[in-house]
Amino acid sequence: MNDRFPRARTAIVGAATFGEGRCPGYEPYDMAAIAARDALAQCGLSFADVDGVFATTSNDTFGGAMHFAQYCGIRPRVMDNSRSGGNVFESYVERAVWLLEAGLIDCALIAYGSNQASALGKLTNTNRPFPYEAPYRPVNPMTSYALAAKRHMHQYGTTKEQLGEVALAARKWAQLNPDAVSRAPLTMDEYLAARMISDPFGKLDCCLVTDGAAAAVLTRADRARDLATTPIAVLGAASMTTHSHILAMPDLTVTPLAECGPRALAQAGLTPADIDLAELYDAFTINPILFLEDLGFCPKGEGGRFVEGGAIAPGGKLAVNTNGGGLSCVHPGMYGLFTIVEAVRQLRGDAGDRQVANARTAIAQGNGGVLSSQAIVVLGVE
Repeated sequence: MNDRFPRARTAIVGAATFGEGRCPGYEPYDMAAIAARDALAQCGLSFADVDGVFATTSNDTFGGAMHFAQYCGIRPRVMDNSRSGGNVFESYVERAVWLLEAGLIDCALIAYGSNQASALGKLTNTNRPFPYEAPYRPVNPMTSYALAAKRHMHQYGTTKEQLGEVALAARKWAQLNPDAVSRAPLTMDEYLAARMISDPFGKLDCCLVTDGAAAAVLTRADRARDLATTPIAVLGAASMTTHSHILAMPDLTVTPLAECGPRALAQAGLTPADIDLAELYDAFTINPILFLEDLGFCPKGEGGRFVEGGAIAPGGKLAVNTNGGGLSCVHPGMYGLFTIVEAVRQLRGDAGDRQVANARTAIAQGNGGVLSSQAIVVLGVE
């Protein structure tokens, strides 16, 4: 399919986070609005400039964008409150790009806020067990992802230690990030000794449970050049869904990213070899292994070997999850918008001690459901 993606004709001009870790006393809309205000202020815009709102929060299942727009005093021409999971934010970018290109909106605001950790103290999960899975008493979402990990281990020889390489790399990046929640040193022995959650996953194979908010602002490239920040061009964006419940996943080792990832890279005119950093949705340690394979950074089945020896840690052959990811930085229920913000910060050169030298291109990827729905944005400095 040739969708004639409007390469580099739109740009992200603002990106901000707020309240990572614990944010007691704030409601999700408070948090999302603060992140949105800061993202707009970066480029000299305000809520009055926004006419496209794409938003959701941890405490809404209907009307989130409507409530958020009201909270911020925005009267949008276009509003989207889709909730396909953590991938929805990359999908918001994809939709916003086409709406901006068509002239239906002039400024898109994407926002998310969650106080799940301070309000609930546990992972927000509104899914009821699927009737055909419920008799087996899955501890979801962990059990569903564990099935994919076990299949990959059986089929390709992936080891627990290779899963551990993902956790250790995330922690090393987090140690360079003052905003990361988990920054204590982590050894392989400590990782292997962690309490078992759902075989083969121990506690350190699973994402954090935190509060957090993030926001991003998009506009057309011609306008972006006149704003106060370095515009980060949207070079490609694509999404794909193959299933809802894990029992319907066509192949436990192949995610929908295998289809939409190459499509987005083709839109951008790039190959994996051209990408300087990859911000991947690491809800579990198996995720980056699957996603690196599906994106073409290594052949299928080679992901475990690809990450060995600190290959995706600071100083490795590919910078992956440079903020510490969902495993060590922040994971407030849905993480996808944080991959976008981190990619923007890296491409602007604003990442401090964790800055990847000469970063010009980046992938921001989102994962929804149980490896169900994938979305990707390819970004670059134009």
